[in-house]
Amino acid sequence: MSGKLTDDALDIIFRTARTHNAWTSEPVSDETLHRLFDLMKMGPTSANCSPARIVFVKSKEAKEKLSPALSDGNRAKTLAAPVTAIIGYDVEFYEELPRLFPHDLSAKTWFNWSKEWAEQTAFRNGSLQGAYFIIAARSLGLDCGPMSGFDMKKVDEAFFAGTTVKSNFLCNLGHGDPKGLFDRSPRFAFDDVCKII
Repeated sequence: MSGKLTDDALDIIFRTARTHNAWTSEPVSDETLHRLFDLMKMGPTSANCSPARIVFVKSKEAKEKLSPALSDGNRAKTLAAPVTAIIGYDVEFYEELPRLFPHDLSAKTWFNWSKEWAEQTAFRNGSLQGAYFIIAARSLGLDCGPMSGFDMKKVDEAFFAGTTVKSNFLCNLGHGDPKGLFDRSPRFAFDDVCKII
C-alpha cells in the first residue's frame, strides 16, 4: 500500500501536537480507548511479540490507587486527566508467541533462553508500542501527556502484582486545555544528530 498523510494529518500527529498538562472536562469514551488500542496494535514489533500491556485508569477509585505513586509535580495533572494509561510490558511475552507468530512455532525459544534478553526485548518493543500509542491517540483527536515521573515499584505493586508485567511510563489522555501549555521547547536540526553515510 502506498500513499502519504496530508499536512493537516502530520500537524495533528507531530508538528502542532503538544504534551498537555491541563485538561478540559470532556470525557474519553471506552469505545475511543478500544479504537486507540486497535490502531496501536498494528505497529511492528520483533516477531510480532507485542509485549505492551495497558491499564486505563479512569475511575475515582483507580485514580486514588495510582495517586501515591505519582511525583508531586505530576499528581494534580494526572488526577485531573480523564484517563491515565499505564503502559507496561510483559517480560514473559514469549509465552504468547505461538498465537502471535504461528508460522514459526520455535519463535518462543528465540527469547526465553535468557531472562535478561527477554526483558530487553520486552522493554524495547513495549516502548515502541508506547510510541504507537501516542500517535494513535493523537490521530483519534486525543491529547496526550506522557511522563515518567512516578514510582514504578509502587505502580507495579498496585496494578501488576502477581503478574509478569512491569510499568514503563504513564500517559494522560483527554482533551487538553491550551492554558496549561508553555512555549514549545527547541528541537535538534537534522545535522545536529543525523548522518547519511
